[in-house]
Amino acid sequence: MAQAAAVAKPPAPPAPPGRRRRGSSTPRRLPYLLIAPAALLMLGFIAYPVLSVFYYSLQHYNPTKPWRDGFAGFDNFVRAFTDDPLFWDTLLFSAKWVFVEVGLQLFFGLALALIVNQTFVGRAIGRALVFSPWAVSGVLTSVIWVLLYNSQTGITRYLADLGIGSYGTSWLSDTATVFPAAIVADLWRGVPFFAILILADLQSVSKDLYEAAEVDGAGRVRQFLHITLPHLKDAIVLSTLLRMVWEFNNVDLLYTLTGGGPAGETTTLPLYVATTSVDAHDFGYASALTTVAFVILLFCSVLYLRLSKFGRDTTK
Repeated sequence: MAQAAAVAKPPAPPAPPGRRRRGSSTPRRLPYLLIAPAALLMLGFIAYPVLSVFYYSLQHYNPTKPWRDGFAGFDNFVRAFTDDPLFWDTLLFSAKWVFVEVGLQLFFGLALALIVNQTFVGRAIGRALVFSPWAVSGVLTSVIWVLLYNSQTGITRYLADLGIGSYGTSWLSDTATVFPAAIVADLWRGVPFFAILILADLQSVSKDLYEAAEVDGAGRVRQFLHITLPHLKDAIVLSTLLRMVWEFNNVDLLYTLTGGGPAGETTTLPLYVATTSVDAHDFGYASALTTVAFVILLFCSVLYLRLSKFGRDTTK
């Protein structure tokens, strides 16, 4: 034993701190080096337009009237809040549009997700039919519904043949029907988005929870309220936030269907920005309106995430 102890070699001394840091720095930095080119490209494509909008919001910039161009300071913002009633009208309509659209899309999307999550004959075909509208582009969706709402060949003609309404009626040109007509058109494409995200989260719910609830005597309503909804909370919050931002910025559907009319009844703030910049060529004022919209969306998004406690476990 004494001879074996004498022959045993002492443990090697630890590497110097400096060498150990140099040897481990490359593996730690490698992921950042690999994503650096893509991150720089994304930063350039995102940061430059955002900074340009902020810059032009402080300028008088109209290519058709170059003699008026120059530094404006906060004049464009003062004009929006004090001298432009259209700004407040479009902002209020944008809030109404987002609230109604997102609320209805969430309700019907949740209902569809619960239905197609069940086991029935032809479920795969049913899911494909439910999700197919989301694969259609926004412009094509607008064209489809323009044809459906056509007063000569669309829905209103067939309803008139059945004795409902009169021939030549156009829902898109009547202030009493244009808003519901636009809502239905956008629902057709927006509902599948909620159904897809909610269904994906539904499939991760353990069946054991429902079986245990049935053993305890809980009905379908109590299972939905105490098992399904809490599990879907984060998916609902995230999908709702995304749709709120997208619906607020919705331009293609309303522009194609109504052009903001009749009499400006369906003009949202982004659509007002588009007409101000493209039609009136007032890019300075349009940039100021865009900046206001950006601040509003940022504030509402942060407030919504904090109030909904997104990503936090509320069951404890």
